Amino acid sequence: MRDFKKYDIWQLSHELTLEVYKITSGFPKEELFGLTSQIRRAVSSIPTNISEGCGRNSDKEFNQFLNIALGSASETEYLLTLSKDLNYIELNNFETFNSKINLIKSKINKLKLVLTK
Repeated sequence: MRDFKKYDIWQLSHELTLEVYKITSGFPKEELFGLTSQIRRAVSSIPTNISEGCGRNSDKEFNQFLNIALGSASETEYLLTLSKDLNYIELNNFETFNSKINLIKSKINKLKLVLTK
């Protein structure tokens, strides 16, 4: 069994999740059950699926959970774009988040390549 806390993609995605939770606390209250909830679920799904994949018995199963994490990262990327376009987050925060999410996506893809060799 793998220790998910040792993976830098888990650490990065966990940090991003904490940052997104913090910034979304300032979203309009009418978004609490809409965009706020959706972006929080999407971003927290990234480290959650990495963690769950680490608990699986094979590289193939782990890879499947990395695929799900990758999908959640893409969903998060869009929801951050939407948040920026709705003026819920400032451009500089969006650019920081966007860089982090693209780094996470890149690292997930690299790990997937290692697992399939």
